[in-house]
Amino acid sequence: MSIVNEILDELWNTEFNYKGIKVNIFGIPRFKNYKKESIYNTISRLKKKGIIEKELEGIVLSKYGREYVKKKFDSLKQFDKPENLSNKRNLLIMFDIPTSKKAHREWLRWHLKKFNYIMVQKSAWVGPSPLPKEFSEYLKSIKLNKCIKIFKLDKPYKQ
Repeated sequence: MSIVNEILDELWNTEFNYKGIKVNIFGIPRFKNYKKESIYNTISRLKKKGIIEKELEGIVLSKYGREYVKKKFDSLKQFDKPENLSNKRNLLIMFDIPTSKKAHREWLRWHLKKFNYIMVQKSAWVGPSPLPKEFSEYLKSIKLNKCIKIFKLDKPYKQ
């Protein structure tokens, strides 16, 4: 075996943990810990959903799959904690986000915590107003604004 083959073999077999998935140095997922049956079932499910398709060069993302992945990346957009946040909790946010958008719901809760909101109930949060403008615009762009109601309180909320 040549030194080049040894180096490539070592790089190919080195594992890193990236976002909870074992990958090699090239970022290719390592599936050796999964049963072949599980991998085949997952590929079959992705084909049925229209996310991937089989072509001459192998399995590729379909047009729908590319749109699906783009939506997933968009849903991960991060916003910084606004500067000069007041301690007065005078904005009530209530939401009813469908289970089909569970990732968006978790993303929203995470950001509300980041913006110093507190949970009154799972889908009712109180915090400082106003919400950052870019954040509100982004909610509109991903069509979450239709699932959210915002109320300005007369008096700040106290625990």
